[in-house]
Amino acid sequence: MSRILYRLGHSTAAHPWRTISAWLVVVVVAFGLANAFGGTNHDDYDIPDARAQAGIEQLRAHVPDGGGATAQVVLHDRQGDRLEAADLAGLTERLAALDHVSSVSEPRLSTDRATALVTVSYDAPVTEPDLVGAHGYDPLVSAIEPLRDAGLQAELGGELPGSAESAMKGTGELAGIIAALALLIIAFGSVVAAGLPLAVALMGLAVGSAGITLLAATMDVSTAAPTVATMVGLGVGIDYALLLVTRHVEFLGGGLDRRDAAGRAMATAGRSVVFASLTVLISLMGLRLGGLPVYSTFGYATAIAVVSVLAAALTLVPALCGLAGRRLMPRRVRKGLPARSRKAPLTARWAAQVVKRPVAAALAALVFLLLLAAPVLGMRTWPQDGSSNSPDTSVRQAYDLIATGYGAGANGPFTIVVDPAQADPQAVATQVADHPGVADVTTPATTPDGAISVFTAEPAYGPSDERTSDLVTELRADLPAGVEVTGTTPLYADISGMLSSRLWLVVGFVVAVSVLLLAMMFRSVVVPVKAAAMNLLSIAASYGVLVAIFQWGWGGSLLGVDHAVAVSSWIPILNFAILFGLSMDYEVFLLSRIREDWLRTGDATGSVERGLSATGRVISSAAAIMVVVFLGFATEADTVVKQLGFGMAVAIALDATVVRMVLVPATMTLLGKWNWWLPAWLDRLLPTIDAEQDDATLWAELDADETKVGV
Repeated sequence: MSRILYRLGHSTAAHPWRTISAWLVVVVVAFGLANAFGGTNHDDYDIPDARAQAGIEQLRAHVPDGGGATAQVVLHDRQGDRLEAADLAGLTERLAALDHVSSVSEPRLSTDRATALVTVSYDAPVTEPDLVGAHGYDPLVSAIEPLRDAGLQAELGGELPGSAESAMKGTGELAGIIAALALLIIAFGSVVAAGLPLAVALMGLAVGSAGITLLAATMDVSTAAPTVATMVGLGVGIDYALLLVTRHVEFLGGGLDRRDAAGRAMATAGRSVVFASLTVLISLMGLRLGGLPVYSTFGYATAIAVVSVLAAALTLVPALCGLAGRRLMPRRVRKGLPARSRKAPLTARWAAQVVKRPVAAALAALVFLLLLAAPVLGMRTWPQDGSSNSPDTSVRQAYDLIATGYGAGANGPFTIVVDPAQADPQAVATQVADHPGVADVTTPATTPDGAISVFTAEPAYGPSDERTSDLVTELRADLPAGVEVTGTTPLYADISGMLSSRLWLVVGFVVAVSVLLLAMMFRSVVVPVKAAAMNLLSIAASYGVLVAIFQWGWGGSLLGVDHAVAVSSWIPILNFAILFGLSMDYEVFLLSRIREDWLRTGDATGSVERGLSATGRVISSAAAIMVVVFLGFATEADTVVKQLGFGMAVAIALDATVVRMVLVPATMTLLGKWNWWLPAWLDRLLPTIDAEQDDATLWAELDADETKVGV
């Protein structure tokens, strides 16, 4: 692989305009294909393994237009006066006239008659293109606008409005890109060198976005998948380009010309980038084991983005480096001015201190991470509901009005489906009504074909209350055969339980395959096992911080969350799969340089210090960039995206500082030569994959090869 990468880097640096032109053609063709044959992102909320899905399928089969999307319209007089019948009648008429609306309930008045709740049912799921986003939301806004003009408070809640208001605004992405550029300028001291990684990442991401659009033509791709793909693709794209540019500048500073520098950077750092990306892709494929179709689309879409930015990094970086020449180096270096300070770099001084006191450093880092991870023992998950939205959204205001006027459970009613051939619907309704956790039930109604009877049960607790999930379980256990407890809230309870049980399956697969890959790459048993353990520790610490911020409410207001909310059920598996791969990026970058030095010198302790000194700055810079990119997404209104971005930012910050800069070098110093222990029998079984290797003999051979072919 070294020879292939060397020649690729050497060739593209020698003929940069060919590569740049080829990429422009690729971008144009990719967008052309996406426009001609691409599909539209579409959520698939059917969960075959969920118990609630059985009831949903019965509703679809026997209730006219059953199983479609729903919305809640809440009307409130702030003065506390009774609502006028004419206002309510006009509202229901306007709602009934909307496209895809199959039924509109009679207004349900609160005890003081100052609040009215109307439920709107649609003949299509919330994923129907005509209902997605503004298509379904704006007509509802138009229907309630006359009431707002009349001075009444009118808010939209429930499934369809909740889906529309959680859409990404894109401001977080822009903020992250601007902050990343500023950090790159500080890291390189050169505007040209700073702009290069960002330009490469954006170019690769553009092609990746077109690829995701083409993927949507062949399968259902979640509307949230491009957001996750952009977040990860932008972060790793900048990281990969940053590592390559840094190594290129290092070789330039050693006196090589730009073509040889590009070739060597590709043969060393390029090889690390390739295998780092493999760990990310392996982790993403683990999402398929989550059991939800939406997770698979997250994995596929993000994998497309990662492969695209990897291709851009391996081709565009050496081409642009060849074009930029010595302009990549800081101004003082280009002008031959003396360095401002003769001190050793900060990372070198830090590495010396860690290696000097490995026991103290390792214990301090371990205790710190364990303290941060401790709250994860009490983590409670729930997918999401209106209570977790920002207080300035209509969905949250509707939720609060419903909870005040009718009780928290009115925000998440259960639908009880009864097969009359197996159970008496009225007897079931009476049994449900007698349960202490149920506040109210409606009268059972039999479908026109007589196949099922349906009624609604209103729990005494809000959807995200931990007692609600217990209530679902208890009702299912107590009710006779032929009865299904379904609806959005029971489905969410099923999802939360499924994801909790499957987390360890995903963790086991990702860890096992990643350890195997690292063992092949670094010819060691200790290094990959230790790397996996430390990755799990940093991820657990980030989960603990999420629990403290969101579930305990410690400082959540700084992120726009005004009260304690559960950690989203989507977060543990999704964050783990992404973070484990990203953490392995930094592990590969650091261990490659340590192993390179170890093979050259045989000095186990010195190689740790020199490896950390050589990579500490680039790892810190790359991590800082990824952190600001992820924090940009944490500014979005949607709580799930907020938790995703913030959790990943915390994990990367901990991984690049406490783990890579303290725990890894400290433990490697303590283990010494045992870091590279590999049983002979396992060495014979494992395929050989070399990590970064700076070999003078290899350079001489490759330089001679390039001279022969005249490149």
